[in-house]
Amino acid sequence: MKKILTVCFSGILTIGAFTAVIPSVSAVGNGPNYGGNESVKTSILQTYSSMVDYLKVQDEKQEALELEVVGKTVKGRDIYMAKYIKNPENPTILFLTQQHGNEQLTTEGALEFIKHLGTNKTKDVLDNVNVLIIPMLNADGSMGDVNFSLENYVADGGRHLTRYNANEVDLNREHDKSTVDMEPEVRALHENVFQKYNIDYMIDLHHQGSQSAINDEYVSGSILYPTNENVKAEVLAKSKKLGAVVYHSISSKGWGLIGKYNGGSGENIGRNGAAVRYDIATLLFEMRGMSDHEYESYVLGQKSNGYLIKQTITTLDSTVRAIADGSIETADTSFWDTLPTQSSKTSEEEDE
Repeated sequence: MKKILTVCFSGILTIGAFTAVIPSVSAVGNGPNYGGNESVKTSILQTYSSMVDYLKVQDEKQEALELEVVGKTVKGRDIYMAKYIKNPENPTILFLTQQHGNEQLTTEGALEFIKHLGTNKTKDVLDNVNVLIIPMLNADGSMGDVNFSLENYVADGGRHLTRYNANEVDLNREHDKSTVDMEPEVRALHENVFQKYNIDYMIDLHHQGSQSAINDEYVSGSILYPTNENVKAEVLAKSKKLGAVVYHSISSKGWGLIGKYNGGSGENIGRNGAAVRYDIATLLFEMRGMSDHEYESYVLGQKSNGYLIKQTITTLDSTVRAIADGSIETADTSFWDTLPTQSSKTSEEEDE
């Protein structure tokens, strides 16, 4: 199926260029918010079509990359997965973005990381770890192509983005169902990814509202391991190690502030469902701020995009390397004992 053509992707800076646009550490905690006076432009974000073109360009360029269509959305869009599988016996990590269509900066970071995987910087890493990336599970929601009104959403730029799929269903509340009863996007994830591949780790990448804070300082993101009582002890331990790699890699950069997410324990939530049903070590990562919403306090001004995209890339790169070299096995998880649980500065806080 290799290789087709072709549109240049210019919406994201290269990894090396990110350093210049990252705010100082104080700006991470007190950086731009959306207050009605800063335009939030969805036109600067990847569309579904531009994402597909971008993936096909990388598929042409990268011998190690294979694109797989794992299913279709309600509106018939193909759901793409980027695969790097050199040795099926290697440990495998899945990165999942945009279960919620209005949480797109993680997708932008995941696409840049795919390009990064085609460089010499990560060539040897892929000898020892398999990487699966689904960069846009909820393409209909991302494109605002849904069967309900989005007229109250705050962003402009040619399209709205919504949390829900086209049927107004939250895909991250589907994971405890029989697969035949799931929405098509989640059914594809379970039947054609979770059940097909031997996945050891998963990071489920989301965005939360812009007002979450610890010690009265806005977080750049928050993390949480699976919290369902049916998760096996060894799966929970691996999940906490996965979180340790992410926490320590971002904290060491000096521009991120990470809190503990105050999440639910239901098996219907992705990080819990995957851990219970398939014994996958999972981590939820909630980046600060959304690309669109009907509540202004959930949406973050686009001046913050650079550091949030870099935070995504750092997350993906550090975990892939730690799994490849085995250092994840000795990751220090003691930070979980003192990591503050975030709270919202307003009364409005979005669920994962």
